Amino acid sequence: MKIIFVLGTRPEAIKLVPVIKEFAKHKKYKLKVCFTGQHQEMVLPIFEFFNIKIDKNLKLMRNDQTLSAITGRLFTNLGVYLAAQKPDLVFVQGDTNTARVAATVAFYLKIKIAHIEAGLRTFDIMSPFPEEYNRVVISKIASYHFAPTKMAEKNLLTEGIKKDSILVTGNTGIDTLLLTLKKYKTIVDHSKNNWGKNGRNIILITCHRRENFGKGLINICKAIKELSFTYKNIDFVFPVHLNPNVQKTVHQELQNLSNVFLINPLNYLEFVSLMAKSYIILTDSGGIQEEAPSLKKPILILRETTERQEAVENELAILIGNSTENIITNTKKLIEDKTFYSKMIQNKNPFGEGNASIMIFNKIENTLS
Repeated sequence: MKIIFVLGTRPEAIKLVPVIKEFAKHKKYKLKVCFTGQHQEMVLPIFEFFNIKIDKNLKLMRNDQTLSAITGRLFTNLGVYLAAQKPDLVFVQGDTNTARVAATVAFYLKIKIAHIEAGLRTFDIMSPFPEEYNRVVISKIASYHFAPTKMAEKNLLTEGIKKDSILVTGNTGIDTLLLTLKKYKTIVDHSKNNWGKNGRNIILITCHRRENFGKGLINICKAIKELSFTYKNIDFVFPVHLNPNVQKTVHQELQNLSNVFLINPLNYLEFVSLMAKSYIILTDSGGIQEEAPSLKKPILILRETTERQEAVENELAILIGNSTENIITNTKKLIEDKTFYSKMIQNKNPFGEGNASIMIFNKIENTLS
């Protein structure tokens, strides 16, 4: 049986790693990994780190590309590739353009589609953009819906997806996180860096979503700047996404501040280590909302909506948007109110226990073999 995993971004790579590894244990499956190249510099180290071979690299990324342009290239190139390969099943993950186009092409070719991380919804088609649109489309055509939570399952059922095609598994990103922590007992030593020395707390910031480009990202940077002036004893570490829209704004607004460290994107192990060392995390990332609770780190979500509402409902995260005032107020409260901080890190992670990949394999093995 031939299975193709299609991915384009770093989060997809991280969350597909444990699934690929699980299927690779069983020789009856002929596996291929197709990488579209959306995050070229950020994905290849992930697969090298986990010793996974990429069979096809489409290298579709272009500078300053529009959504229409990358979507067109994805349709053309994935159409040719999947038609030639004729797999029995295509795996896609999440809500990227790569995932939507790969699923659509597979649908056109009448190939079964397995969707990992299915059912996440904000119910606002423009937020996040274009991810909400992408995942809704995939749900309409997938044969297998691997939902990370009961809430995601409920969303799918509400949309008329058949219950027997849905399996609640937890999130595969937690599988990868726990696998990494188990494999590397001694986490990466950041003592060679200039941040976090002599017991100084670290606030970790990540930001990459399109809805924060422009004014939103400027507001975020203004908040970080003011917080860095107020809390000189805290280090603010910002791995800056490679997207030029992020690079230009962040470096213009935050360079040359003594306790703000603008660094290149880290490899996966280094980033997990930095999360583990951090005191607070400010992020617009979906994956970090899932991972941070396992590391007992409070999250301030730099978005107006979240499809991972479980983190908010379990008081593990606060949805604060990109208002400068909101960011400053909520960060200050976490720094200064120790009781409030402790409350935010005490609940169990609702996104899984590290066995999602095995559950996904068993579902496919029992229904498709």
